Amino acid sequence: MKDIADTGFLVAFANRHDRHHEWATGLAQRVTDPLLTCEPVLAEAAFHLQSVPLVLAMVREGLVSLAFDCGENLAQLDSLAARYADRRPDLADLCLIRMSELHPRHNVVTVDRADFRVYRRNKREAIPLICPPEA
Repeated sequence: MKDIADTGFLVAFANRHDRHHEWATGLAQRVTDPLLTCEPVLAEAAFHLQSVPLVLAMVREGLVSLAFDCGENLAQLDSLAARYADRRPDLADLCLIRMSELHPRHNVVTVDRADFRVYRRNKREAIPLICPPEA
């Protein structure tokens, strides 16, 4: 399984009270290579979980791996921020859109189906997603 992890997946995985916890833990059991992610996702997850050590353990234990440099992709992030200004995306979402462009064979693992169905990589391509089942 080679995919890109969003904040909601990490939070659901680590928080047994999250409504998507079972889905996230089941998915994590199938991870053979670390899921790619970015620092803004880790920062958001640490904030929501109120635990930096827990998030760092996800990196240390190989659930996720950092695979993005905001500085090297600043122009593309600026462009994405302008394109989606009406949705007010956070930096993590913009980084994940860009990561999907850089890793086109990877799905984005997210609980944020609503926004990621709107976002497009390379201006017009739907981003392949892995989301929890709709209720």
